Amino acid sequence: MQIKYTPRFLSKLEDLFSESTYILRYEKGNFQSGYCLLNDSKIAIINKYFPLEGKINSLIDIIRTINLNPEELSENNRKIFSAIRQNELRF
Repeated sequence: MQIKYTPRFLSKLEDLFSESTYILRYEKGNFQSGYCLLNDSKIAIINKYFPLEGKINSLIDIIRTINLNPEELSENNRKIFSAIRQNELRF
C-alpha cells in the first residue's frame, strides 16, 4: 500500500480511529513529536497546526505503537491497519 498525502487518506486513518477504542483529537500544542498519546485514557492528540503530511505521519506512528483489536475494525480498515503494522506502506 502506498502512502498518499491527501485529505482522503487522512480521512481513512481517522476512520480507523473512530472504530477503535481510542479518541482522536486535534488541538494546539507544542508536542516534540507532533502528537501526544495518553494510553491510560486512550486519547491521541495531534497538533492541529501540523500540515497534512505531518498529520498523516503522526497517525501512522500512533497506529504502529498502540494496541488495537483488528477484529473490531471493518474489512477496509483492517487492511489499512495490517499494512501499517507490517510496514508495507511505501512513500
